[in-house]
Amino acid sequence: MRVFNFAAGPATLPLAVLEQVREELTDWRGSGMSVMEISHRSKPFLALAGEAEADLRELLGVPAQYKVLFLQGGAAGQFAAVPLNLARADSTVDYVNTGSWSKKAIGEAKHYCRVNLAADAAASNYTTVPPESEWRLTAGAAYLHYTPNETIGGVEFPFIPRVDVPLVADMSSTILSRPLDVSRFGLIYAGAQKNIGPAGLVVVIVREELIGRSRTETPLVWNYAGMAAEGSMSNTPPTLAWYIAGLVFKWVKREGGLAAMAECNRAKSQLLYRTIDESGFYRNPVDVACRSWMNVPFVLANPELDKTFLSEAQAAGLTNLAGHRSVGGMRASIYNAMPLEGVQALVQFMREFARRHG
Repeated sequence: MRVFNFAAGPATLPLAVLEQVREELTDWRGSGMSVMEISHRSKPFLALAGEAEADLRELLGVPAQYKVLFLQGGAAGQFAAVPLNLARADSTVDYVNTGSWSKKAIGEAKHYCRVNLAADAAASNYTTVPPESEWRLTAGAAYLHYTPNETIGGVEFPFIPRVDVPLVADMSSTILSRPLDVSRFGLIYAGAQKNIGPAGLVVVIVREELIGRSRTETPLVWNYAGMAAEGSMSNTPPTLAWYIAGLVFKWVKREGGLAAMAECNRAKSQLLYRTIDESGFYRNPVDVACRSWMNVPFVLANPELDKTFLSEAQAAGLTNLAGHRSVGGMRASIYNAMPLEGVQALVQFMREFARRHG
């Protein structure tokens, strides 16, 4: 029996996609082979790859002057790839720190260039986004990097920063969740394991004018110019993940595209936050203006009930609700593939649990 999986990543995938994968697993498109066994250089797979890129471009409205790359190494690999491709060793780059993933990106970038901390939400214990008017930006910075949604802390930017340098965003947990003006960005990267597909793939969307600046020591697998020239296939790509990502893109299109995703995601998050706020038993620590649509952390009035909550939730078919090990508490990740019915089942459970234990 399928459960409602609230994991932060690897996350739940659309059931329709999983069923298609199962149907095609041993005989993909009449080839007599699995897609995992097809050469990435073959015409059928090249067609698959091209179709996936075209669908992603259509969904996001990616302008023609951007390259779309399907790479390996996850978002964490891009923590190093971004400075290696866009900055010199003596360059200054601006970073905004709003939580755990921002910190990791900052720590990695420090190995490759000078990092200016343009803004830091530490004073709020990373429960809000620092006002843009207070940022300390560097004139002529190679780029500004930010994390639109902090998966662990559940903090989301309510705005896109306005800067005079290339804007770089780690959109691992928000990409495809709503319409997006890609033209505002110099570079977007997103690990696949939340809204795109299974782990093992990272999508990079980069403005062409930023390609070709990489340092000589940049590994080929993360060199944007080299990968763009080879169609993301300088080496063997993660073919299974690429294939499933393509199926997810088609599922999003069938469901009505990003406008429909936004409507559903807004409804899911509002229902869950309203349940938390009205309960008197649960609490979300994030500034209301900066609450994430995708990752909703919450704590119980009595932390001693945490294990009981998780055990009973598991028995009710509501899984992976434990908060990240670094913060504890609970966290419900409600990406595109989590249906409204899943959130409805969760809030019904939460209300009943509070009634019995409050």
